[in-house]
Amino acid sequence: MSYIRTTVANGVGEIVLDRPKALNALDQTMIDDLHDVLERWADDDAVETVLVTSASERAFCAGGDIRAIRDNAIAGDAAAVTKYFASEYRVNQMIAEYPKPYVALIDGAAMGGGLGISVHGEIRVVTEKALIAMPETAIGFFPDVGSTYFLPRLPRGVGMWLGLTGARLRGADAVAVGLATHYVPSAELGAVADAIRSGEGLAAALADHRDPVEPTLPLTKIADYFGDTSVDAIIGGLRGAVGDEWATEMLTLLGSASPTSLFVTAKLIELGTTSSLAECLERELSTAERITAHPDFAEGVRAVLVDKDRNPSFTPRTIEEIDPASISEIV
Repeated sequence: MSYIRTTVANGVGEIVLDRPKALNALDQTMIDDLHDVLERWADDDAVETVLVTSASERAFCAGGDIRAIRDNAIAGDAAAVTKYFASEYRVNQMIAEYPKPYVALIDGAAMGGGLGISVHGEIRVVTEKALIAMPETAIGFFPDVGSTYFLPRLPRGVGMWLGLTGARLRGADAVAVGLATHYVPSAELGAVADAIRSGEGLAAALADHRDPVEPTLPLTKIADYFGDTSVDAIIGGLRGAVGDEWATEMLTLLGSASPTSLFVTAKLIELGTTSSLAECLERELSTAERITAHPDFAEGVRAVLVDKDRNPSFTPRTIEEIDPASISEIV
């Protein structure tokens, strides 16, 4: 059974993500199927545009199949872990270099791996129901799927803020910072999708949805507090912001993350500033292989996705206990 459905009509090849019970979390079969379809369509004259949609009303794609990765890591099956991430990152690179317009319609959650199969594409359409995030530090992992390339290229501080805190963005804010290209009200998304499917052309289908979107984000605060590459400096600045409720909220988010993941993430985003996407994905692969063997990964996934008690016991527990040498062994 495949969790993706495909059709080709009017010059449009559509990929429908169809694993609704798992919010379209990408398992190995979905990644392999996506690669095969995209590889075939790249040279198919019947396909002029690729459209990616979801059969779920709740999610575009909630990420990778992290529970399965955890099972493999606990079982010591490093080969399966490497295969998963290598094949996923290969698809991310393929999308970034795709020779035809690649359009993702996001009307629900798009997190982690969901951004890997959307943000690298030419057109990313979001609605008010879109929920964009890279929440990996809470599970003892790090923002991957090429995000260490695209996060440092967002407005000042935004990439570090999203990567460290796992903060959620709604659709309009995703457009404002550049993670999405078009905003369409959810009630109108079906009509836009039908227009694209009809072969009308992307310019015509999206013609009424190019107006600038006003962000609701505190961009000045994000730049001030997260414009650094040092975790210690960022947290120190937030702790010094007495009476700032937003800063307190950010400290709460950071306090629920794996300290090891925070330092790994900051280092990867800093390195990504001057790296190509291919270099970032290669670095992410080696980091993924190492960090999934760290106890924080199994514990973080347990707390968030398995037992769901939201009470992980990370090692070490605080940023003050982090040994820089331990981070250098991972990144």
